[in-house]
Amino acid sequence: MGSKKKILIADDSELNRSLLSDMLADTFDIVEVENGMEAMAVLHEQELEICLLLLDIVMPVMDGFEVLAAMNKSGLIKSIPVIMISAETNFSYVDRSYALGASEYISRPFDERTVRHRVISTIMLSSKQKELSQMLAIQMYEKEKDNRLMIEILSNLMEFRNGESGLHVLHIHTITKLLLETLINKTDRYHISQNDINLITNASALHDIGKIAIPTEILNKPGKLTDEEFAIMKTHSAEGARILSDIPLRENEPLIKVGYQICRWHHERYDGRGYPDGLKGEEIPIGAQVVALADVYDALTSKRVYKDAFSHEKAVNMIVNGECGIFNPLLLECLEEIAETLKHELHVASIDSSSEKEILSAVETMMKDGEMGTSKRTIQLIEREKMKYNFFARLSKEILFDYTVIPEMIILSEWGAEYLGMQEKILTPKESDFGAKIFSPQDFNDLLEKMKNTTPEDSVTETKYLLDINGQKKWNKIIAKSVWSDDDVPEYMGAFGKIVDIDDEKKKMQHLESLATRDQLTGLLNHKAFKSEVSRIINSGDGRKYILVFFDMDNFKMANDEYGHMFGDEVLKHAAERIKHSIRNADIASRMGGDEFLIFMEYKDDPEPQVKRIFNQISGEYKDFNIRLSMGISFAKDAEGEYDKLFNMADMAAYSVKQTGKNSYRFYDETVSEILNESSFEERKL
Repeated sequence: MGSKKKILIADDSELNRSLLSDMLADTFDIVEVENGMEAMAVLHEQELEICLLLLDIVMPVMDGFEVLAAMNKSGLIKSIPVIMISAETNFSYVDRSYALGASEYISRPFDERTVRHRVISTIMLSSKQKELSQMLAIQMYEKEKDNRLMIEILSNLMEFRNGESGLHVLHIHTITKLLLETLINKTDRYHISQNDINLITNASALHDIGKIAIPTEILNKPGKLTDEEFAIMKTHSAEGARILSDIPLRENEPLIKVGYQICRWHHERYDGRGYPDGLKGEEIPIGAQVVALADVYDALTSKRVYKDAFSHEKAVNMIVNGECGIFNPLLLECLEEIAETLKHELHVASIDSSSEKEILSAVETMMKDGEMGTSKRTIQLIEREKMKYNFFARLSKEILFDYTVIPEMIILSEWGAEYLGMQEKILTPKESDFGAKIFSPQDFNDLLEKMKNTTPEDSVTETKYLLDINGQKKWNKIIAKSVWSDDDVPEYMGAFGKIVDIDDEKKKMQHLESLATRDQLTGLLNHKAFKSEVSRIINSGDGRKYILVFFDMDNFKMANDEYGHMFGDEVLKHAAERIKHSIRNADIASRMGGDEFLIFMEYKDDPEPQVKRIFNQISGEYKDFNIRLSMGISFAKDAEGEYDKLFNMADMAAYSVKQTGKNSYRFYDETVSEILNESSFEERKL
């Protein structure tokens, strides 16, 4: 059984599935689904195992034509052949099936001999095509590898003669590729394809080939060149172009054409002050512009016989600030965007690994429309990776997920599905418990939008949501990486990521935040937090009426000195508790420090009854210890949105009470100014 190929049958009729299964089960392993959505889910999950899809046209949820369209969009149609099975005999159905990539069309009722013959023929033909494609890919790989090897041998000979590091060619190649990939995502002005990127990066290795004609004593001179020597050195660009153009019968090869442009013009500058031809702006081919920038960067960051290396950061700043000539502003933006990536790439690069990586990338691009076979060894390795994936997911107790746009579904890790009590495969997740109960619908839509609104260059999102996990509300962090197609205009395909429980961490942080806003002795807000919240309210324009109550416990210091600090602390804590019991939930209370307190509250018509009640509940508590209250009240409407003004008015009203006998309260009005000697009030504050 283990050696059998696997066929997927997608038909909403159980009878039809059973008939086909009976015809084929002795030769193939059969997987059955009853609609197109389930078929797409199985194809995504078992792409390397399914060798053929038998697909009905008329099905619920997602019909056969929609499945074919989705397979085309995701590229599955290239690796999995499809035979349409339908009772529809209309030529339009048949033509549409073939147009969408179906390999065969079988009409019902089924004839066993016909079904088996066409299934086996289609699988054999697909296998042969894959074998041929793989052979072609290997040939192209070897050819590309040989081409790159010859270019690198020639270029490294030049570097050896020039006294420079053999890594210079590799660095130019890496920088050029990164700049071009960033450029095509920023603008379509230059009409650069992925093939063009491979061509330009390969040709970049030839940029200094003309130095073969420069005398060694000039190339390796440790000091500054004389004017005559520099004039000789500058001839290398034109000389390199001449060498390439003189290669017999190869002048029309794309590599030669692009190499010629790079050799001749990689020392031109955007302002026209370069050489040999003084080209300006977009007169300079974009390949030469990019290699010119790459060459300057690597020259700055590499040690030469005549200079030490600059740091990565210093080199980028020098280039961007125009200290090394003028470059295309768009390319300077690209350089700044890739700065950190560039630093990492050049640090870890080696000639062998880069060459192999780039060659494989080139072959992949050239085989974009072809089909590659998958060996049994590859499948075993992928299965091993899946086992590791599930093992580490279970150990870490993180919910891992894979989200695809077409068809829209989420596949959970084995442990994640068990923990949530859900199936691993969730079709139409927005309508499922996953997207409507574990997440709130608003939060789930927000997550999907955030993942979709990323870019191939900045594809990671990190957000926090309050999720309903097994009946408990818990804070979780979602970290996701979006997946994009490798088309010239990348298309969003979905995302993969993990859901991490941060509830304990969140609660600890909230506790710390609470401690930072609270007075440790009384538990009331400290003055900084109180001021911030009151300022927000009085500037909100909500149309409500508010007052600020300020009061001071007169003679507290004397009682504290007489009865001790422990007694004083107990009085302050007791006063805070009386305040909490005297105010409403929406009111805000604060201990300013020492024996001073603040209350901010809303009122409807007359605030005095509220003030009088609070004053009476607090002021009578400490008469035996000769502690009295001086309370001042100010109106928010008079403060014009300024907290300091609101506070000063309440403070002045309280001080006027002290001046006239203490143990009372007063609302701020014009009479307060008459009672107070302004200078004495200012002196008191100082």
